[in-house]
Order: sequence, then C-alpha cells, then structure tokens
Amino acid sequence: MVGDERLGRQEGSTGSVPDRWWRGDEANLALGEDPDPALDRTRIGLEWESGYHAEVVPELRPHAAPRPAAAFSRPTAVGRPQRPLAAGTTVVRPAQLPAAVADFTGREDLVRELNDRLAPPSDPPAAIAIAGIGGIGKTALAVHLAHTARHHFPDGQLYVDLGGAGSSPADPETVLGAFLRSLGTPDAAIPDGAEERAALYRASLEGRRVLVLLDNARDAAQVRPLLPGEGAPDCVALITSRAHMAGLDRAHPVDLDAMSPREAFALFALIVGEERAMVERAAVMEVVSSCSYLPLAIRIAACRLASRRTWTVSVLARKLADERRRLDELRAGDLAVKATFELGYGQLDPAQARAFRLLGLVGGPDISLPAAGAVLGLDVEETARLLTSLVDISLLESAVPGRYRFHDLVRLYARACAERESRAAAEREEALSRLLDFYLATAARVYAMERPGDRMVEHLEPTGHPGLCFETSKAALDWLFAEGDCLLDCVPRCSGETTRRRAGDLLLGALDLAESGARPRQYETVARAAGDAAHAAGDSRTEARARSALGHLYSFTGRYAQAERELRRALELDGEDPVIASRASNQLGIVTNGLGRYDDAEKFLGQALDAFRADANEAGEASALANLSRIHVSRGRTGSGVELAEQGLAIYRRLGAPLRLANGMYTLGIALTRAHRLEEASVHLTEALDLFREARQPLWEGMAHYRLAEMHLAAHRPTKAVAHAEQSLALGGLGGEWRRFSFLTVLSKALMAAGQRGRAEDCWSQARALRERLGSPEPEEVRQLLATSAPDLPASTDPNPGHREAFGVGPPVSESGPWS
Repeated sequence: MVGDERLGRQEGSTGSVPDRWWRGDEANLALGEDPDPALDRTRIGLEWESGYHAEVVPELRPHAAPRPAAAFSRPTAVGRPQRPLAAGTTVVRPAQLPAAVADFTGREDLVRELNDRLAPPSDPPAAIAIAGIGGIGKTALAVHLAHTARHHFPDGQLYVDLGGAGSSPADPETVLGAFLRSLGTPDAAIPDGAEERAALYRASLEGRRVLVLLDNARDAAQVRPLLPGEGAPDCVALITSRAHMAGLDRAHPVDLDAMSPREAFALFALIVGEERAMVERAAVMEVVSSCSYLPLAIRIAACRLASRRTWTVSVLARKLADERRRLDELRAGDLAVKATFELGYGQLDPAQARAFRLLGLVGGPDISLPAAGAVLGLDVEETARLLTSLVDISLLESAVPGRYRFHDLVRLYARACAERESRAAAEREEALSRLLDFYLATAARVYAMERPGDRMVEHLEPTGHPGLCFETSKAALDWLFAEGDCLLDCVPRCSGETTRRRAGDLLLGALDLAESGARPRQYETVARAAGDAAHAAGDSRTEARARSALGHLYSFTGRYAQAERELRRALELDGEDPVIASRASNQLGIVTNGLGRYDDAEKFLGQALDAFRADANEAGEASALANLSRIHVSRGRTGSGVELAEQGLAIYRRLGAPLRLANGMYTLGIALTRAHRLEEASVHLTEALDLFREARQPLWEGMAHYRLAEMHLAAHRPTKAVAHAEQSLALGGLGGEWRRFSFLTVLSKALMAAGQRGRAEDCWSQARALRERLGSPEPEEVRQLLATSAPDLPASTDPNPGHREAFGVGPPVSESGPWS
C-alpha cells in the first residue's frame, strides 16, 4: 500500500531535527503518550505530501514503554469504564495536533461558539465541518480551535492532512491504518480493507473522548469512514474542506467567510508590527481591501512588507491596486494565492472549468441563475447543476437562493483562466454577447410593461435571447432593480464592433434606473463610457443614444446646462433616428423650461410632439402634452395648462400605464394648484404619490410630497404642508442640489406659517448657504425673512413659494414627465 498520507507535524516541532525518509508499505507509526503524567510524552510526526516522501521528526526525549491495556482501566470523562481491548493492545493517548498558529487572530465569536459546542456537558455534534475557499483560513481556525478545546479530549487528538485539494487525495483505508496504530493497535491486529478497519477504528474509540482533526478533505465520501461511531458520542471530528459536507449525519456546518476589516487590519498589524501599521492605517486598509479580506492574501502581503524594510505600506498598496497584476503580487516564498486557487481549478471537469472561466468575465456584485445560463449558453436546469457543483467546492458562493458570486480574488483568477485559453477572445466575446442579449431583451420587456403604447422598444437592436417574461409590473420592476448593478456593469464590457449598439440600447431599456434616482452615478459613468466608445469607433447612432440617455439623467438631477449640451449633441449626431428625434427633443423642452427659456421649450416640445405622432407613439405624445402643460402654467396660462395636462392624462388612462399615469396626475396636480383648484389638486397629487411609491420611484415620491406641501400651503393648511415638506426633504438627495434648495424653501415657509419661527429660520439659513454655494444671487425674500422678527408670506398671486416666479433669479426647480 501507499504510505500513510500527511499525519501531522509534531506539535511544537521547529524542523531542526535531522530528516529521515520513509518508503514502502504503510509507515509504521506509533504516536503515543505515556499514561503516567510524571513521564514525558513521545510524539512522532509524519508528514507525507502527495508525491513526496514522508518526513519523520522524532522527539528527542526519553519515554517509558506503555503499559498493556489490561493493566490500564480507568473511567472516561463521562464516568463510563473503557471496554477491555485485546491482549497485547497498547492504550496510548495520541497528541498529533500541528503546532498552534502563533499569530492567529480574529474569529472570536465563532471560536467561542464552537468551543461551547465541544465543551461538556453539552451534547457535541459528531463533526464540525468547516468549509470555504482556499486561503480563507480553514486550517488555521481548526488548529486553533483544536488547541483551545484539547483539554476537553483527555484521551488524545488525531490529525491527518487528507490532501483533498491536490491531485492525489489520501486513501481512507491508509489513514485508518495509521489512526489504529496511533491508538495502540498492533500491526498484526489491523485488518485489510477499509470497512474492516473503519469498524475496528470505531470500536477503539468507544468509551474514549478523542478529538479527530481531518484537514483538507476532498468530500464526504473520503471523510465518512474516518468519523467516530455512535458508540463514541464523546469523540468529535473537526473537518476542513473546500467542499460543503452536506451529506454527513450529525455534522455542524461552518461556512467560513472572509475576515472583517477590523480583523484583517489586526492580522496585518500582527505581522508587520502595530506601530508600522498605525502610521499608515489608511494604506493598510487599502491593502487588505485589495486582498478582499482573504487571510492567506493578507498574510502574504504582510510578509512581503515585513521582509522589505524600505517599503512603505503605500508602496505595497499601489502594487496591489492593479487588478491585472494583483494575483502575481500576492506571492511570498512558497506561498501564493494563485497556487491555492490552481489546486481547486485543477480538479474541475471540462464543463465545470468552462463555467468557472466564463462566469469570471461577468462584473457586478453577483449574477442570477438565468443570467448565468445566458453566459454559458445552457438551460436553467443544467446551469443550476453546474453552479451548485462549484458552490459545493467553494469556488462560487450563493448568499441567497438563485444568485451566485465569486470572492473577488477568485474572480480575478477565473478571469485569468479565461484569458489564457486557446480561443479566449472568441469565447469571451460570445459569452458576453449572450449575456447582453439576455439583459437587453428582458429590460426592453420591463420598459414595455411600464410604458404601454411606447414604441421605443421597437427601435432597439434585435437580440438572440427572448428574455424573461413577467406576470406583473411589480415582478418586472423587482427584476430590474435587483439586476441593476449587473446590468449596468455589462454595458462597458460590450464595446466591441458586434455588441456596441446593443450596449447603447440597454441604457435606454433600463431608463428606470436613472429616472428612479437609485443609481445616478453608476448610470452616468456607464452612459459616458458607452458614448466615448461609440465616438472612438465613429458610431454616431450609438453615441447619440448614449448622449441622449446621459442628458435624460442630468435633467433629472438638476444639471440643466450639462443636460442641454448632451441632448443637443445627440440631435446633431443623428436627428433622423426616431428615438432621438422624439425623446431628445422632448427632454430639451423639459430642460429649457427649467432654465426659464420658454420660447425654446415650446419649440422643442412642438418638435417632440410631431415626432411622437409620426411614430404613432401614444405614450410619447402624452408625455409631450404634459410637458407643454408645464410651460403654459409657467407662463401664467393656467387654463390651457390644465387642458393639456388633462389630454395627456386621458391618453395614459387609456393605455393603462400605472407609472405614466402617476406622471400625468402629477402634472395635472401642479396645473390645478396654480389654477387655485386645490381640492382637485390634492386628489391627483395624493394618487400620484401612492403610485410612485408602489413603483419604487423615490425621486418622484419626493417631488410629489413637495407639490403636496405647496398645495397645502396655498390652502392655508401649514401643519400638513410641514409634514409633506419634511418628507420631500428626506427623499430630496436623489434630485440634486437645486431640488434640495426648493424643498428647504417650501419647508421654511410652511414652518413660518405654522408658527415655528426657530425651525423656519434654520431652514432659511440652510437654503441661503446652499444658494450661495451654487453661485446664484440670494433672493430678496430670504434676506427679508431673516431680517424681520415676524415676516409675512409673500403676497404674490402665485401661491406656491420656492419657484422662479417667486424669486426671479436662478434656475427653477422644475420637473416633468420622463421620456415616455
């Protein structure tokens, strides 16, 4: 038989004793402890790496020969006498644990919890199975735990490295032979065959309290014969593995995660020195973040720094900042993060390896099962089977059902594997193209469900994937917001010749991500990248659509000058595109109205209305009518403003679009407020608020509260006005600084009307500071209010403070319906 696999380095060994090499059949090993505590113990550590010789390190101390079992009968820790063993069997107490990890840190709560499970009088599990990716610290935790709990196991501790992460895992039959010898069984009494040895092993543990550390296990099948039996309820196996041991009876699973930032800093400081770490604390946090809080990576990075006294932590942080070289930098001596991952990758079958590589190409925090299926070009069932197999061996994580993610460093390794394949470029492009098709087709379906009658989706690029179907609008929006980060991350990854147009169209299909105010910065970054890529490639249509999407976002966040620049450029690039001709013109009408240029606004909205009608786009026509209503109201033509808003609302009602219906009611509510039809305005604005909330549109929720505050203030209901204004301010961060200024303004007036002068003055002060920071003159109204003890509200014919008409300066706080 092959020699017993790694059976554990001698506890406390420094490796200074001369080596001896063992070959042949099973290494004859007796790891004993004399029962007489006055005498010293004898421990021999045998280390046998796959493909290597076994290193024997004898302890250089005298020891007494063990006494026969017949002369050594004592009660166990629970008071049960040991059953007699066969004549000639030697009872020993093995002590095979590897040396304690000197710089172990962190995991305090977990160690405490597991110690409690191991301590009497608790009913311990048969096994504690610690699973996690390579380098996560499974062995360090298990060894540390074993040392802290060893006093609960006075009959000994067994240890073996099962080599599960390598190409030659240990044979359970061989391990059982070594364990039996360590427990005092003579060679002649050890049978052949795994089942016979397992039976004798379980019998040998009966009545004892022994801790068995099974390190680096391949799977449950390898571990099962090595577990203590039901007749040894006081024995516990500690198991570490990259695989999850779901099939083991009475096993307590521990899914080990990365360190917390605090723990990561403590480990780094422990290796490089507390003073050195504290001096550059920010740089240390950058380093451990680049290590993705993986203990092995942190240890390697810290060791590199500790051995280079001329380096600062900032130097190391800069080296690790480059994702392309990060894995190469995480190497110190014979330790390397990449080598740890290689062991797991080398065990994958071809289908698993392909899935691992291709999923590494995807960005975003995680990926859904259907999206993963698109990447792999497989159906959901086969994809689930493959992904589950990767989760089982800790190369992939599944935090919630149906969603999967990589550890950051594992993702970098998976991506590197994808790049080194023979047809890497073609394989990568095909996988990302399939994912883009999935996202575009599904986002277009969400857009169409939210905007019945809107024909924009008919002008998007065709896809090779049908996309997902949804039974309800809520389910569609749930999908969009859950996939938002991943969907947007896909756009800049698909800037090639065959994918660029679809990527630009994905921005339009996912417009709700911009309009809701949920991801404004991410959407802006991605839209700008798509526009720049299209410009570099000379693709005017895609550049125009990307700039149009960017202008739409800017208008919603109050950046009117930037919005106008992007939208005008979009029309210059491709004004013949029906998407640009209608939507960019519509949005320019909104922006120029917001800037107080009403003639320009009417011109652009007239163009938009014509373009929408030419395209038979009823939803777009309703939007243009609503926006024209806003201009009429701004110019004092409230009667025609109400009529236009009612025309747009009637179209929305006929189309049956809840979110668009909310926009129509919102617009009509503003017009009715200006026409002093306040109770009607209240009904429409309240209904709009409810619909915005149901559609998860926090930006629009804030605006509806703001308009309700205006209406209640005009109706001399200051208490209600204060309540709505406070709600608008709580949600106002999504709409930009000018909207926040407007919210502060109306809240100040409401508070003053409610007799709360102190709070009113505080809000006015914040509004004035914000106005000054934005660079516009201070309104006379603000100066007068702060200068007088009991100022009156302006006696303007406009009952709605906080607008351009009230101040006469600066850009107004004006919103309008989105592109639909």
